[in-house]
Amino acid sequence: MSDHFNLTAHVLARAVDLEDKSALQILKPSGAERWQYGRLLSAVRGAGAGFLAAGLMPGDRVLLRLGNTTDFPIAFLGAIAVGIIPVPTSAQLTGPEITKMAQQLDITATVAQDGVALPDQPGILISTEELRGFEALPPCDYAYGSSDRLAYIIFTSGSAGLPRAVCHAHRAILARHAMYDGWYGLRETDRLLHAGAFNWTYTLGTGLLDPWTMGATALIPSAAVRPDQIPLLLKRVDATIFAAVPGVYRQILKAHSSLALPKLRHGLSAGEKLPTALRSAWHDATGTPIHEAFGMSECSTFISGSPIRPSPEDTLGFIQPDRKVRIAPQGSDNDGEIQIHRDEPGLFLGYWGAKDETTARFDGDWFRTGDMARMDAAGAVHYLGRNDDMMNAGGFRVSPIEVENALQHIDDIGDIAAIEVPVKPGVTVIALAYSGGVDETVLIAHAQETLARYKQPRIYRQILTLPRNANGKIDRRKLRQDWAASH
Repeated sequence: MSDHFNLTAHVLARAVDLEDKSALQILKPSGAERWQYGRLLSAVRGAGAGFLAAGLMPGDRVLLRLGNTTDFPIAFLGAIAVGIIPVPTSAQLTGPEITKMAQQLDITATVAQDGVALPDQPGILISTEELRGFEALPPCDYAYGSSDRLAYIIFTSGSAGLPRAVCHAHRAILARHAMYDGWYGLRETDRLLHAGAFNWTYTLGTGLLDPWTMGATALIPSAAVRPDQIPLLLKRVDATIFAAVPGVYRQILKAHSSLALPKLRHGLSAGEKLPTALRSAWHDATGTPIHEAFGMSECSTFISGSPIRPSPEDTLGFIQPDRKVRIAPQGSDNDGEIQIHRDEPGLFLGYWGAKDETTARFDGDWFRTGDMARMDAAGAVHYLGRNDDMMNAGGFRVSPIEVENALQHIDDIGDIAAIEVPVKPGVTVIALAYSGGVDETVLIAHAQETLARYKQPRIYRQILTLPRNANGKIDRRKLRQDWAASH
């Protein structure tokens, strides 16, 4: 790996030659906010200069509490440009949730938008108004160094219920190049529309950093855009690639049975398993395929189908070229765990402040993902599910323990267990089973106060006796089986 590298410098290397080209458009139901590459470069390097002028030092952790605006990628890249460590977070998180995260990292500063919950101790508080003012500052110099050094931190749900801070190196951006042909089919001439929030790593990487690295145009709908309005935007802005989670595709097709999108080449899907029926329905409605990818917070995406190698039906696709990934035990037609070698450039550096937990995730030189799969004779990967109780809520991994910890202190709740349950083919939600006599409205109100929207149970069910295993612990697997059998 390089000893003279900076992630931001790499992402914006094309900006000088393409200064008049459209880099980003924030799409609204009528109109758009447009950014050319030249202005984007000035804003990012101005942000870096502004952070240093505000008293921040290389290595400081800066919490990003921002909505779906250009402030997010500018703050993210501006911090990395000067060696400051940005920490993207979901704007949906509540005060108690974000406080726990901030305390883990001993943050120095918070960049915040009005109305977004802050930690109890935000450190130096930088408003969006101040951030935007940084654009007028002389551009910062890039802080170059080893590509193996820490660049940014993201949070993922830990299996023990405490969100884990995932540390990524500058080299993570280099690993993403395997996706350009291995998943996207990305070209400089593309106009990629991503229907996700800026703070989500799927949007940040696929929707912004990768198009900018390639010199393409990123298109992001504003928060005011409803899913049923996205097809009109796709056509209006001549989008050539569309990226979303399965739930967004489902909502679009619910409102539109047929879509005329002459410039669209294909769609991209990640975050949760794409049902075969949904893939087929999208193709019937648009005449274009969806290419799915599989990944995780610790390594982004590394298994996928692509325009040059579509995934066979009911598979995740293929391990991307040059990715150091295996199914263990090796061999076709054998079930095994998806594992990633520690030399894989996209693999995280470790969990912040949790060396023992990081070490426990490795089997020798191989990182254990906890996801089970089978590779067939053609090399296609068939997903078999998780080997633990982690849940998936709209593309976000959620620990059942985190949900249970937020609600277990309510009076008369009794035993509780959070599980992921199907509500119709290809659609699952978080459900909470409880044995006490508490009123459901109390549970709903408390969940709204303490949990981000995507973590809140959608179904509550009173069950007088929750199943337990031989060790006396609540058996979530048996509970899921019983739940499915009753429907």
